[in-house]
Amino acid sequence: MLRRLHRWPGLVALALVTILGLSGAALSVFPAAERIAAPQAEPGLTVATLADRIKAAYQGVEQIRRAPSGRITAYWFDQGAPGAAVIDPATGQGVVSADPSTAERWLTNLHRSLFLGDRGRIAMAAGAAAMLVLSLFGVAMVARRVGGWRHWFARARGPLAGRLHVEIARIAVAGLVLSSATALWMTASTFDLVPDGAAMPFFPAEVSGETGAAPGRMPVLRQTPVAELRELSFPYPGDATDVLTLSTDRGTGYLDQGTGALLAWADPTGWERVTETVYMLHTGQGAATLGVVLGLMALGVPAMGATGVLVWLAGGRGRPRIRGNAPAGRAETILLVGSEGGSTWGFAATLHAALTEAGQSVHVGPMSGFAPERHAGAERIILLAATYGEGAAPASAKGFLDRLRTLDRAPDIPLAVLGFGDRSFPAYCAFARAVAQAAKARAWPELLPLDTIDRQSPQDFARWGRGLGEALGIGLDLSHEPALPATERLTLVSRRDYGAEVQAPTAILRFALPRMTLWQRLVGAGFARFQAGDLIGILPEGSAVPRLYSLASARRDGFVEIVVSKHPGGLCSGQLTALEPGDTVTAFLRRNPGFRPGRGRAPLILIGAGTGIGPLAGITRGNARRRPIHLFFGMRHPESDFLYGEDVPAWQDERRLTRLVTAISRGARPHYVQDALRGDAVQIAQLVRDGTRVMVCGGRDMAAGVADALAEILAPSGLTPAVLKAEGRYVEDVY
Repeated sequence: MLRRLHRWPGLVALALVTILGLSGAALSVFPAAERIAAPQAEPGLTVATLADRIKAAYQGVEQIRRAPSGRITAYWFDQGAPGAAVIDPATGQGVVSADPSTAERWLTNLHRSLFLGDRGRIAMAAGAAAMLVLSLFGVAMVARRVGGWRHWFARARGPLAGRLHVEIARIAVAGLVLSSATALWMTASTFDLVPDGAAMPFFPAEVSGETGAAPGRMPVLRQTPVAELRELSFPYPGDATDVLTLSTDRGTGYLDQGTGALLAWADPTGWERVTETVYMLHTGQGAATLGVVLGLMALGVPAMGATGVLVWLAGGRGRPRIRGNAPAGRAETILLVGSEGGSTWGFAATLHAALTEAGQSVHVGPMSGFAPERHAGAERIILLAATYGEGAAPASAKGFLDRLRTLDRAPDIPLAVLGFGDRSFPAYCAFARAVAQAAKARAWPELLPLDTIDRQSPQDFARWGRGLGEALGIGLDLSHEPALPATERLTLVSRRDYGAEVQAPTAILRFALPRMTLWQRLVGAGFARFQAGDLIGILPEGSAVPRLYSLASARRDGFVEIVVSKHPGGLCSGQLTALEPGDTVTAFLRRNPGFRPGRGRAPLILIGAGTGIGPLAGITRGNARRRPIHLFFGMRHPESDFLYGEDVPAWQDERRLTRLVTAISRGARPHYVQDALRGDAVQIAQLVRDGTRVMVCGGRDMAAGVADALAEILAPSGLTPAVLKAEGRYVEDVY
């Protein structure tokens, strides 16, 4: 529901809110420019002195105004001709025309009414209302996505467009809420829907009848500093019954033009102060710095509009359309999905279709939207949960565990948890297991025991479906066909072979970049944008299940490169290592944002063994900024499988690689990469204390040994791999 309330007003009102944002950002510059350019009154200058100076320069002065920026403007008649100028308070002389610039007038009319008068004002008010709705629901969505308000500034994950959308929203949303709410107030005030609250004193019944007193002789004007002045209006010439009107920050009063006596006074009302504050907050008049800040935040509107459209389009491609999705409050079965890359939603769609065909009313939604009070009619809840990284919640399940742990009691509705993962990873279905354990601790009734699906296996899913059908007393045949991302044909252009002497054939395979459409380049789809450490999915001939490999190149390298070792009986690795230049494979790209060198110039410690050197070599090759890199590489024998050995001297000469340490496991004295780390313990400990980032890539056993070695090395410093992981300074790509 939140997503729909955020999406559709945004798409419908995109043009209006973009115009509002851009014109508002442009207008925010003028108060600051006015503040800088306007001559300012010297400290202690009184209204009496200022008025005397201006009257000496302009005998027919009718009014003096001071803007919140400090700019003073005088208006006069000279022989029947009106005049106006910005005044230098030191001399009382005009220094520049008082007319606003053509650009400012044009932008103001565009921002307020689209040049359409009252109809335009109503349209722009609708745009402001849409912006307010978008901001408020966007805040709720970001909070839900990151797992609650405490994690508001937690690192965003996912595609670039989505991350940019969230990051801009985090910064700009406060300003957008303030600007849109004050815009609505000002529109309501324009149409007299809220009182302006302006208080004017009663006009005096009697005056002295005298005229011609100089402002400098009037006690009230002599006691009023120019810094408090808003407006001073002089009486109509020749009318002895008229008075001077003085408006200041403290109120409004009438002065006798002959004696200068204060005849009446009215303090500002609360409504008046509210209206003035709203005007200041919206326009920046009187708060130029705030105005510029709000203007910069308003620039986030077109950026969020563009990224929001890209997120919407990507969401339509990445998540299957679920037809007949029942409302959450009336569904018998609730399917909640925790997915990072989108594949788990496909399983949810298959299950939804099968249960619906069996006569169930079924609702599918993200685990992050879990709210038991919304499922009043539910008879069962089924969680389909993938795992991100080393046991973390995937994107659409952020905050689920926190929300479950804060409940007074678990829902009295039977629960089934189904985990999705890859059994070759150490954290296989760790998030699903954590959910099942938390549910058990809260005494949540169990519909089915925890079960898991390995590598998106349709067979595993069908088996679990039969068990679910038995529990529900219905026949349930789950025939799932995984929906693959859009694939490309990659052509092999070169290969380098290693490892034959140690019976471990390994190849560095380099493919040509596929042709990209303009749309793919704009949105970063396909192979239009990737980095070393991202994943490439290869579809082997005769199988619908892709195999994932870490990329050893980035888009800027101009090619797609992977390192593959042939495994006995391995379908995909066997086909890949048999490729010859000119052969092609079917492939797709998958981002891997959790395995990145990070920004900045802090040194890197890269640790890998065997084919794990692939992404580390890609990171080193791309180190154009000469960031210090210390590479630890484990191999069997340097004359057989020293992968990228031909490239290392050039990288060192170009200062892309600071230091290489190798570990030989098939020598006279077997030496593994974790042994190399222990042999360099002093320097490693110092590097880590100084802020170095550690990246590990390779087999699970190697990664475990590296973690143990680093734990020993860092123990005297009070650091551990777990602490570094929590700080984002220790990342792994383990298989």
